[in-house]
Amino acid sequence: MKAIAQDSYGTVDRLELRDVERPVPKDNEVLVQVHAAGVDPSILHLMTGKPYIARLALGPRKPKNPVRGWDLSGVIETVGAKVTRFEPGQEVFGSGDGSLAQYACAKADKLAPKPDNLTFEQAAALPVSGVTAYQALSGKARPEPGQKILVIGASGGVGSYAVQLAVAQKAEVTAVCGPAGADFVRALGATHVIDYTTGEITDSKQLFDIILDTAGNRPLSLLRRALAPKGVLVMVGGEGGGDWVGGMGRQLGGYVLSPCLGQTLSSVIARVRHEDLLALKELAENGTITPAIDRTYPLDEAVTAIKHLETGHPRGKIVVTV
Repeated sequence: MKAIAQDSYGTVDRLELRDVERPVPKDNEVLVQVHAAGVDPSILHLMTGKPYIARLALGPRKPKNPVRGWDLSGVIETVGAKVTRFEPGQEVFGSGDGSLAQYACAKADKLAPKPDNLTFEQAAALPVSGVTAYQALSGKARPEPGQKILVIGASGGVGSYAVQLAVAQKAEVTAVCGPAGADFVRALGATHVIDYTTGEITDSKQLFDIILDTAGNRPLSLLRRALAPKGVLVMVGGEGGGDWVGGMGRQLGGYVLSPCLGQTLSSVIARVRHEDLLALKELAENGTITPAIDRTYPLDEAVTAIKHLETGHPRGKIVVTV
C-alpha cells in the first residue's frame, strides 16, 4: 500500500511517499481503509521526535512505526478477534497510528461511528483536535453563560473547536490569532479578537475566567496577569519550550504553583477515547460544532500539506484525502 513514511527522525525532507506492507490488526484493533487523514502539530512531533521525552513512546532512535499520522476517517476492512463494537463495512472516525496511508490499524476504543452529517474529510478533521478542545473545556475549565473566555491560537485546529464549544455555552469569547484569521474566528462566534502581531492579551486589562492556551509561547507570569483571581488556565499540549521536555516544563511549573494560588493552572495532553468521540459525534450532528478545513491535499501531496502546517497559519485543519 502507499503511505507517507520516514526511517529516521528529522525535518519534513525525511518524509516520502512509498510502498509499505499493509498492517495487520491486533486482537483489540481494526483495520481501516483510510478515506481521509487529518494533519495537525502532533505530526511534527512524530516527524522530529521532539521533545525528546516523547521518544520513550515513539521509539528512542527511530520511529517504531515509520508511517506518519493519527487522525483518520474511513471504512472498516477487518476486525481483530476481540473486537465486538465494530464490523467490516462500517464508517468510522478516530485515531490510528499511521493514518497517512491507504490502510491503518486503530484500537477499537479510539474509534466511533462517523457522524452522519459529515463527509469523510470533515470527520478526519475532528478526532485529535476536537477531543483536545472537548477535554480542555470539560475538566477543570467548564464555560458558563456570561463568563469571559480567552482562546489563544483560536484559528488553529484545537482553537477553532474551543471557540465553538465555549460559544455554545453562551460564554463571551475573545480569540487570539493573526490578522488573517480575524474574520474566521468571528464567524465561529468570537465576540472580540486580539491580533497577536499588534497587541498582547494584557493590553486591555480585561481579566478572563478561563484562558485556553494552545500556542505555548507565553510565560505563566503573563498568562496569570490576564487571568481572574479565581480563574482557570488550561495549557494544551506540549508546544513551546526546549528540545528535551518542550512545553511540559511550563505545565509542570503550573502544577507546582497552582496549590499556592487562588487561580487554577492546569494542562491537558489529550487522549482520544471512544466515549469522547461519541460526544463529538453528537455535537457535530446537532450543529454545535462544525469542522473547519483550511485545505485538502491528495496523499501524494501529503508532504506539501505538512510543509504548509509547518510554515503557514492554517485556519482550522489541514486534511489529506486518500
